[in-house]
Amino acid sequence: MADDRRSPTRTAPETDPYLARGQRVGIRPFRRADAAEFTARARESTELHRPWLFPPVDDAAYEAYFDRLQDPSREGFLICELADDRIAGYLTINNIVHGGFRCGAAGYGAFAHAAGRGLMSEGLQLILRYAFGPLGLHRIEVNVQPENTASLALARRNGFRKEGYSPDFLFVDGAWRDHERWAITSEMLPPGDL
Repeated sequence: MADDRRSPTRTAPETDPYLARGQRVGIRPFRRADAAEFTARARESTELHRPWLFPPVDDAAYEAYFDRLQDPSREGFLICELADDRIAGYLTINNIVHGGFRCGAAGYGAFAHAAGRGLMSEGLQLILRYAFGPLGLHRIEVNVQPENTASLALARRNGFRKEGYSPDFLFVDGAWRDHERWAITSEMLPPGDL
């Protein structure tokens, strides 16, 4: 069976830059032209992100990050405020496996100016609907360090269920870190629009 799914990172819509819109945010693919804004927002958000998250903070790092998102086992989404198209945050789905598994592992981050405003929740709901619809996935997993209370709250608030605990799961900031494992399936997502 041919894989005819649309890849948001690789193919932007012709007429509307957004793959989906909510009330305050839209989701769209990463673009090379986003480097300056993305890296500026990442630099402004260093205190918010550390020690859990290390997004690209310069053009060379962004270019490498963007290039990695071209791999068919990855998808990348920017969460943008509809009022002015400012990037509020981002989410990537990595290690995508199709076939009988139809699963991917998500990672996400808000930028400081948008933190605590509910924009990531709205964006995450749009991305889940897109992942379970056009991307054809059935399950999205997130792995979160137990001390990252904001990320755990986002997962919990958006219907993810805790499935376990993995000691020494991921190498982050120079050490192997424990992570809680959370997941959501297409059946767990409430029906309807945002």
